[in-house]
Amino acid sequence: MPRSQRNDNFIDKTFTVMADMILKMLPTKQSAKEAFAYYRDGMSAQADGEYAEAMENYEEALKLEEDPYDKSFVLYNMGLIHASNGEHEVALGLYEEALALNPRLCQALNNMAVIYHYKGEKVEATGDSQAASELFDQAATYWMEAIRIAPNNYIEAQNWLKNTGRMKVDTFF
Repeated sequence: MPRSQRNDNFIDKTFTVMADMILKMLPTKQSAKEAFAYYRDGMSAQADGEYAEAMENYEEALKLEEDPYDKSFVLYNMGLIHASNGEHEVALGLYEEALALNPRLCQALNNMAVIYHYKGEKVEATGDSQAASELFDQAATYWMEAIRIAPNNYIEAQNWLKNTGRMKVDTFF
């Protein structure tokens, strides 16, 4: 039984009923409707920490989804799961795929920056300041792009960029 049909939560049930009604009324291909249902079930499973189930739903959604913009969000969510499992290289690859389809997906840019910053901190702890600096520079590149797209977001990243001299104070103003 699809996850959307077994939600116990009143709010989830209400959202599911509303989403199903909207899907039925939209003049959209059946495959797009099915892709959305898988995506919705994937998000629900992901929110519940059921990552294997979420990934299965996202993979099905990817098979059916034709719209590049919508595919980018499926890939992004798959990247979130891999990142949360410590599979950073896989997550980076999925974020890159998402960005290829949707270059303005600043959340993916931010998450890539976070991964590179994390890697930089790990390398810095080993005493290799040159390699750490390169990883921090890579993080800065992704954060700068995310901030360019959404200048009011990522305040902590902006502060880090300013404090480390990787961004001039007035770059975006």
